[in-house]
Amino acid sequence: MLDYNRSNLQLTTFLLLGIPGLEDAHLWISIPFCLVYLLSLMGNVALLLIIKTDRKLHEPMYLFLCMLSVADLTLTSSTLPKILSLFWFNDREIYFEACLTQMYFIHSLSTMESGFILAMAFDRFVAICHPLRHSTILTPAVIVGLGLLIVFRGAVLLSPHPFLLRWLSYCKTNVISHTYCEFMALIKLVCSETKIRRAYSLIVAFLTGGLDSILIICSYVLILFTVFNLPSKAACLKTLSTCVSHVWVILVFYTPAFFSFLTHRFGHHIAPPVHIFIANIYLLIPPMMNPIIYGVKTKRIREGFLKFLTIKCVQLCKVCESPDHQQR
Repeated sequence: MLDYNRSNLQLTTFLLLGIPGLEDAHLWISIPFCLVYLLSLMGNVALLLIIKTDRKLHEPMYLFLCMLSVADLTLTSSTLPKILSLFWFNDREIYFEACLTQMYFIHSLSTMESGFILAMAFDRFVAICHPLRHSTILTPAVIVGLGLLIVFRGAVLLSPHPFLLRWLSYCKTNVISHTYCEFMALIKLVCSETKIRRAYSLIVAFLTGGLDSILIICSYVLILFTVFNLPSKAACLKTLSTCVSHVWVILVFYTPAFFSFLTHRFGHHIAPPVHIFIANIYLLIPPMMNPIIYGVKTKRIREGFLKFLTIKCVQLCKVCESPDHQQR
């Protein structure tokens, strides 16, 4: 039902359609979505606890990884509960203000994720190209400053987005053909001219994700140039192995983001379910994969995870063996 605020001709509620054409399969589709959410929560929380408790992991790369995990947790928690509610209970309605808030969180947190990945690339560049200056360049103060700058950039550059859409007239429909609220899905429902708003969105996308990806490529070009000038093949392989996890994180984040961006703006002939699936992969898979990638590829985190499990198992055994617990 359309619910209008007559004073400014704005909708007060939207209806999320989910995945167009697959509404009958929403319950089955919710199973992998729920598993992805649970894995994201458990993986990122475990990663944060391991890095927090192991002082050997208090290095720039892992501190930036912690920041990425916090952004991942916030992003998934701002979208997945509503998506699962839509799939399980057909809860399609979302208030206009809640929709704008969700859109802001999605875009600002995605921008922060991109910034943290760039910071990790900078860490690899300094560690490989200027190893003797690594500890003097990336001091704790610099790490905190970079983290705050990345958060500030994402929060400020994306803050106009809700206001750009807040006072527009949505006279076409109140149905969003998506599983969540995002800028391009909303702006397609607007009746008035939107060229300036679309241009601002494109400029922000280039100044954040686009510029970040260019700087990451440049950093790895310089890293490869340094590595290939090393005296032995063994040294080359050992140095490159320190970048493997980060390269996988880059690919997992930017590949679906790139395809989602292209399908939004140029994929007019792509079937709606394909577009929605790509958008959801971009949003949900990186937060799940980041802890797995670093857990598998990084020996310190793998050992930390095993140590953490051992401590918890010992504590649980002591609780079970205590006289008070046995009496109960």
